[in-house]
Amino acid sequence: MPATLIQPSTVPGKLLYFTPPKDGSRPITRINEDANYDSRFNWVQAEHIVPIENIRGKEDSYTLNSAGFQYYHHKSKHTAFSNDEDIEREYYPESVELIKQLTGASKVVLFDHTIRRRRPGELDTDPSKRQPVSNVHVDQTSQSAKSRVLRHLPEAEAPELLKKRFQIINLWRPISHPAYDWPLTLCDFRSMNRERDLVSIALIYPDREGETYGVKYSPEQKWKYLKGMTPEEIVLIKCYDSIEDGSVSVLTPHTAFEDPSTPEGSPLRESIELRALVFYD
Repeated sequence: MPATLIQPSTVPGKLLYFTPPKDGSRPITRINEDANYDSRFNWVQAEHIVPIENIRGKEDSYTLNSAGFQYYHHKSKHTAFSNDEDIEREYYPESVELIKQLTGASKVVLFDHTIRRRRPGELDTDPSKRQPVSNVHVDQTSQSAKSRVLRHLPEAEAPELLKKRFQIINLWRPISHPAYDWPLTLCDFRSMNRERDLVSIALIYPDREGETYGVKYSPEQKWKYLKGMTPEEIVLIKCYDSIEDGSVSVLTPHTAFEDPSTPEGSPLRESIELRALVFYD
């Protein structure tokens, strides 16, 4: 069924949430290790079934500043998404201009991208085998967001940029076909409590350490998705905003989930996300 004909509805989704390590230690996740998936975590995932609303037809009610995410129609000039060099040469420049146009930012720096192709039974052991993320998370903490600026911008430029408003935004889109299989769901920032719901998790890479947020379950959280997103549709996902005074959204938890209403025979999900440092004058 064409995505445009699907009316708003709510489906039950099984989401995996954070619960603390049983021994009281600092929560960690190990990245890019050839290990059993479960051994990468020292914290515990807890499954909760939550209502997830398909907001197709009323997407305009959700904006970056209010909900922490925003959907748009945009047909990309680059459509292959098969070669990292081609993506960086062709898709990056058009995406920089698109983010500037949609946000009003004065400067946008893309610092990486991830292609995800769901392959049941395949271990997510290196960047070429990334699977949809199946636990609720936020990509950046306040500290790791600032560290990203210092890491990716020239030493002479970064301190001045940190004095003004900046954000980290992901640009996410399906590739090849509509994303009925294991779609992306996002939590409306207005329905969450940062102090109650978020916990810092150390990301342990082979050569460095980062930080992300795990998310605790709360029945107050309101989850949304756009069923059957096509490659001509994108969502901007706010991972951090330096305005933390309550006037705008700061971030949005998100995860992939198994949609029980997925049409039979739908192709496995394929998507790309770009991660952007977004600066304002």
